[in-house]
Amino acid sequence: MATDPAPQMRIGELAGRTGRSVDAIRWYEAQGLLPGVLRDAAGRRLYGERHVGWLELMERLRSTGMSIAQMRAYTALVMQGRRTLPQRQQQLSVHRAQVEARIAEWKAALKELDRKLAFYADWVAQGARPPTDPQGRPLPRPRPLKPKPKTLKR
Repeated sequence: MATDPAPQMRIGELAGRTGRSVDAIRWYEAQGLLPGVLRDAAGRRLYGERHVGWLELMERLRSTGMSIAQMRAYTALVMQGRRTLPQRQQQLSVHRAQVEARIAEWKAALKELDRKLAFYADWVAQGARPPTDPQGRPLPRPRPLKPKPKTLKR
């Protein structure tokens, strides 16, 4: 990650801009996940605009299940410059596929939760436990028969 021309943001400002705590930012830096941090003459950290975006990316990668080791590897590739673009693209592509698979799993779990919620709603509405199949899934309730329309005889 290239450094900003003149990073001037202190850690408190970066924390405010990113919604991360000062401790979290220091943790990212200690883990090697926040490259390009400079220090002023007094030894205080200085950050630039690129750090704001970088922290957002790191948080997204983490929240989508990328391990710290994988994030370190990605950061190391970024630090090596343009020559690692294909490797970075490959790493993120693999991670994206894993995220897609996880989303499919969550959708299946959500469908099961919806099924169970409907079961309970039916139970509450009917005042009796709905019938279930051997796997415990609700059976469709028989629909009440609609009365046949009366026809007039002549």
